Amino acid sequence: MSTATGMEALFTDAATTEDVTVRVSVSYLAEQSEPTRGRWFWAYHIRIENDGAGAVQLLTRHWIITDGAGTRHTVEGEGVVGEQPVIQPEGSYDYVSGCPLATPSGAMQGSYRMVAEDGRVFDVAIPRFALHAPAVAE
Repeated sequence: MSTATGMEALFTDAATTEDVTVRVSVSYLAEQSEPTRGRWFWAYHIRIENDGAGAVQLLTRHWIITDGAGTRHTVEGEGVVGEQPVIQPEGSYDYVSGCPLATPSGAMQGSYRMVAEDGRVFDVAIPRFALHAPAVAE
């Protein structure tokens, strides 16, 4: 198995903007979910890869979270998990976060605002990814 195949198996969704690739892997967390109370919870693992010639820094995040009923929530803020990482050329940054929903399915997508070494500011797409709880026999 090649590295690319292994990476694609782990990170099922990816998007590249300029020389920055964002990869996503999602896990449903049954132990943190309470379907009888209308609460489902997922963890998502993000890997941001810099294939450019210069370092980039993640400044802000912008998420659009849509639940199974079509309700959209927007989340914006500085950095990710309390950090504004600098990603060196050919380097990557990984983090894990979570998302609760009031429905057993939904989706997330968004963007990161980055600044390049030369001061240029640009937005990097976060690919749309599905949030689906496994079916449970009643």
